[in-house]
Amino acid sequence: MCIDRREFIKFGALSSVSWTASALHWATEANAAPAREPNLGTEELAASQARPITPDEYNARREQARRYMRDAGLDAVFLSGGSSLHYFTGIDWGLSERLFAMVLPVKGEPGYVTPAFEKGRALEQIKFDGDVRAWEEDQSPYQLVAGILRDRGIGSGRIGIEETVKFAFADGVAKAAPAARIASADPVTARCRRVKSAHEIELMRLANKITLKSFENALKTIREGMTEHELGAAISAEHHKMGTSGSALVLFGAYSASPHGTLTPQRLREGDVVLVDGGCSVQGYKSDITRTTVLGKPGSRQLQVWEIVHRAQAEALKTARPGVPCEAVDAAARKVITDGGFGPDYKYFTHRVGHGIGLDGHEWTYLVRGNKANLEAGMSFSDEPGIYIPGEFGIRLEDVMVVGEGGAELLTGQAPSLEHPFG
Repeated sequence: MCIDRREFIKFGALSSVSWTASALHWATEANAAPAREPNLGTEELAASQARPITPDEYNARREQARRYMRDAGLDAVFLSGGSSLHYFTGIDWGLSERLFAMVLPVKGEPGYVTPAFEKGRALEQIKFDGDVRAWEEDQSPYQLVAGILRDRGIGSGRIGIEETVKFAFADGVAKAAPAARIASADPVTARCRRVKSAHEIELMRLANKITLKSFENALKTIREGMTEHELGAAISAEHHKMGTSGSALVLFGAYSASPHGTLTPQRLREGDVVLVDGGCSVQGYKSDITRTTVLGKPGSRQLQVWEIVHRAQAEALKTARPGVPCEAVDAAARKVITDGGFGPDYKYFTHRVGHGIGLDGHEWTYLVRGNKANLEAGMSFSDEPGIYIPGEFGIRLEDVMVVGEGGAELLTGQAPSLEHPFG
C-alpha cells in the first residue's frame, strides 16, 4: 500500500456505544438505522433473526463515501469483488481472473463492468441506478472502465483503488486510462467501514452469541481420545443448527501454545488444555471468540496463567475509550502479562491484543504497538491476549469489543473461569 492506514484513522466519527435507548447515537445521518435488541433467548438463537441491511442504508453509505472522496480529493473509487463492494452495494461477488467492478464517482451514477456471460447474475444483484457495461472474453474490460471515467468527465481525474483490488486489475485500469491519477481509496473505504452503525453492531452481536452458544454446546461433548477434527466438526454442526456457517481452530495440550495451530494430529488427554477459536457470519458480519478450558481438573499453573490472561483482557477493555491511542490498549494488556511473570515483551504474549472486525474477520485498524491512531465510538475489535508456553500449553481469551462514548463492552462478556468457561 502507498498510504499508511494510520494516517487516515483520524478522519470522521460516529458517536455513542450504548445498546439500549442510546443505540441510535451509533450512527451518523449517513449510517442511521433503527436499533433494536433481537430476541436472543438461548434456545431461540438463529441467524434468521437478523435484519438485513436496507437499501436506504446502502444509499447512505455511498453518499458518505462521496463526502469522504471530496475530503480526500478523489474523483472516483474503483472496487472489485469483496467486502468493500458488499459494504457499499450488497453485491456478493468473489475475486477471479475476470474483472467485475464498480466505479463510484464523486458525482453521477455508478458504473459497473461485468463479464458478458455473467451479466444476468450481475443484474440480479445490482439494486441501484447504474450504468452496466459487459465485456466479451476476447475484449478488454479496462477499456470499459476508461469509458465510464471519460463519460463522467473524470478521465484525467484522481481515482482511488480499494486496497484488495488485484494488481492486474489496477494496472489494467492505469494503462487503459493513462491520464488518470491512481491513488489509494483507503481514506474513503477504511474511513467509512471502521466505525460501525447500530445495525452493524446488532448483526455482530447476534453472530457472536451464536458462536458462543455453539462452543458451549460442542464442548459438552469433549472426552479423552477425541481428535481436534471431531471437536471442530461438532462446533460447525452447532453453528449449522442456528442457521449459519461457522468453524473453529481446535488445539489440545502442548499444541495450544501455537496460536494459529499445527498440522500435527491431536488426541485429547485428561488434564489437557482445550483451546477453541472461531466464528461465523450473520448477514456478512463476523464473530470471533476464543475460549480455553481443561479436560478434567486443571493444574495450579494452568489456573495461574488463565487468571493472568483474564486480567489482561479486562485491562484492555478498561483502557479502551474514545481518544485513547490504539497502542495504549495493547500496552495495558501486555503490562499485566509482563507483571505476572511472563515477560520479557513478546516472549509469551506473541501477538497484538486485537484487530478490527466487521464484514472481514480482520480489518482496519489494529490494537498494536506503534498505532497511535485514537479510538472512536463505534469501532469494533477483538480483545484477545494470550500466554503461550512452548512445550506446555497456551491460554487465550477472545471476545469482540465495541468502543462507546464512555468506555467499551465485550459483546459476549468475559469467560467466568477456566473450569466453567460459559458460566
